Amino acid sequence: MSISRRQFTQGLAAAAAVGAVPLAWAADTVKIGFVSPQTGPLAPFGEADKWVIEQMTGAFKDGIVIGGKKHAVQIILKDSQSNPNRAGEVASDLVLKDKVALVLTAGTPETANPVSDVCELNEVPCISSVVPWQPWFFGRKGNPATGFKYTYHIFWGLEDVIANFTNGWKSVSTNKKVGGLFPNDGDGNAWGDKELGFPKPLAGMGFSLTDPGRFQTGTQDFSAQIAAFKKDNVEIVTGVVIPPDAKTFLTQAKQQGFKPKVITLGKALLFPGAIEALGDLGDGLSTEVWWSPSHPFNSSLTKQSAKALAEAYETTTKKQWTQPIGFAHALFEVAADALQRSKSSKANDVRDAVVATKLDTVVGPVAWNGQGPFKNVSKTPLVLGQWHKGKKYPYELTIVNDETAKNIPVGGSLKLM
Repeated sequence: MSISRRQFTQGLAAAAAVGAVPLAWAADTVKIGFVSPQTGPLAPFGEADKWVIEQMTGAFKDGIVIGGKKHAVQIILKDSQSNPNRAGEVASDLVLKDKVALVLTAGTPETANPVSDVCELNEVPCISSVVPWQPWFFGRKGNPATGFKYTYHIFWGLEDVIANFTNGWKSVSTNKKVGGLFPNDGDGNAWGDKELGFPKPLAGMGFSLTDPGRFQTGTQDFSAQIAAFKKDNVEIVTGVVIPPDAKTFLTQAKQQGFKPKVITLGKALLFPGAIEALGDLGDGLSTEVWWSPSHPFNSSLTKQSAKALAEAYETTTKKQWTQPIGFAHALFEVAADALQRSKSSKANDVRDAVVATKLDTVVGPVAWNGQGPFKNVSKTPLVLGQWHKGKKYPYELTIVNDETAKNIPVGGSLKLM
């Protein structure tokens, strides 16, 4: 096959780019953008992304066929720096300068929402994850009647986290008095929302909620919250906080003699590093589990089981597995599947292929045709886990309640602190 100077130059340029695959025969390169927090307080959400992208570089080494034509694949990773404004800026760069065919993003509303908004505005398809669907959809002023045209989401919802937390709490003996730690951010405002969040369902189940009000992330003093919890004889603490805030709260609670029976927090307790940083304070803490080596799913791209994927991460990085691995991997599964089904790499064709997705991934089935509350949301399963001192690692996460997803096996039951 003859190859022009322009094609040869494009091939070299593609090979030199981050995450690109050298393909001498490829006249075109399809670019996939990925935005996540690589630095800043939300960095644990993006910790595994570079490893996943290295894995994808191998998976895409032979390129992919789009509309009957082979394309080299270039993955461009951008750091949101845990800042919503920065997330929007780098998403704009991907869309306007890099001319990506598809954007992937994950890691709390502070990253996924501004990235999704930029893509919707510029009519570029985007697949997001690792945000409960309510703060992603309603936080972006989504209209249930119309939804969005270019932005699609994979994750669970607040109804799932509420069900898992309360299923765990009902399995142990407490006075059903709950203290809420809800910061003034996208997650905190959604979790504490009187209609969409925790207050209404908790009241319906006979739990009483003490909500001392919103606080700013990064606060150094939780004395007011602790005093309110002690005054109301709270035995269960819940909320959605970043790891540094969890450490500040737990340290001050111990210093001020507040000893709840159960502490179940979203976001802060997801990551092994955050639990290790807490030392003995980390033992017995519980949290939501979106993905684990126990999940009974396989990758459509690499054919690895969830267990094999986690083991591969641990072997190559010498680090403990972490929940975002599964969702970063699954985003690329969906991206590859959609691109290969697309008529071309043009935005509307890729979007149409995304909408038509029906794929079994390493985080479970993904489909935007009735697998969620709105057309833009595909829900994934959620279970409850608890941290205890481990055998292989300082602290290990065990699934302790699977009432909302019986196909995911438990490894124990919730224990009081």
